[in-house]
Amino acid sequence: MISVNGWFASTGLAALALAGLPASASLAGDDLQHEPYRKVEGLDLKGTLNSVGSDSMNNLMTLWAEGFRKYYPEVKVQVEGKGSSTAPPALIQGVAQLGPMSRDMKNDEIDDFEKKHGYKPTRLRTALDALAVFVHKDNPLEGLSMAQVDAIFSNTRKGGWTEEITTWGQLGLKGDFAKAPISLFGRNSASGTYGFFKEHALKKGDFRSTVKEQPGSASVVQGVAEDRFAIGYSGIGYSTPNVRAVPLSAKNGGKAYGANLENVIAETYPLGRYLNVYVNRAAGKPLDPLVREFCRFVFSREGQEVVVKDGYLPLPLEVARKELKLLE
Repeated sequence: MISVNGWFASTGLAALALAGLPASASLAGDDLQHEPYRKVEGLDLKGTLNSVGSDSMNNLMTLWAEGFRKYYPEVKVQVEGKGSSTAPPALIQGVAQLGPMSRDMKNDEIDDFEKKHGYKPTRLRTALDALAVFVHKDNPLEGLSMAQVDAIFSNTRKGGWTEEITTWGQLGLKGDFAKAPISLFGRNSASGTYGFFKEHALKKGDFRSTVKEQPGSASVVQGVAEDRFAIGYSGIGYSTPNVRAVPLSAKNGGKAYGANLENVIAETYPLGRYLNVYVNRAAGKPLDPLVREFCRFVFSREGQEVVVKDGYLPLPLEVARKELKLLE
């Protein structure tokens, strides 16, 4: 499991408090203090932007594209989301200008990019996500520790739980849940969500062979919604009325915290993460104006309203300002 303190310390986010955002579990667009997007005077953008990468960010990229085209209707944005692992090769080969990833690039992916281009890719943090562990809406489970999550999904139990958890009764549930086997849903190995969950929830352990691997986040949530005895993991943006995100605690016996903005910022929810977009920016050279303006839109008030609309968590204002400086 990732050290949440370390995750925030590396970005300076812990010191930002909410940096212009209210401490609430849900936000409306009116709560955002980000600057509105303003077109560059005299800039007439045309052409095609290709985005290849994360399935979890498919909706986000599509909604950002729709908003961006209101300013530049002659720009075409093509979005392909088959998993975060497809982003680095697409950027390396030049078939995409945008590489959305629901995890950070691995060292070998960065090395491959640098061997090709002579410099590292530029990472842009575009939104926050609480990676959620979902159960059916009728499931009465009140919370899980990260060690229990590991014992449910893995056969290695590196989290330290003493036994595999295979029935709901082992978690204290009564009635028809007591003897019911836990049905497992997850992502495939191309997914950044798969990789993040494997690293931080399973401590790099092995998934149980009974996990039903799905090609997309929506199908994970749908599988849980259709099975009262199911559990699955997905970005919070894919939540539906038929599932419920289980509160999680970092330690056994500790307080479990819900998957919301307040708890991600406060570092109490154990599975907070950034949703990234990687771009190819040559050292010492400006970004292509089409890429630059799309990214400026992402960090604008309108772009972060899209984040809220899609069910994810907007960037604190100070983080957005830091990312904007990378575009200059």
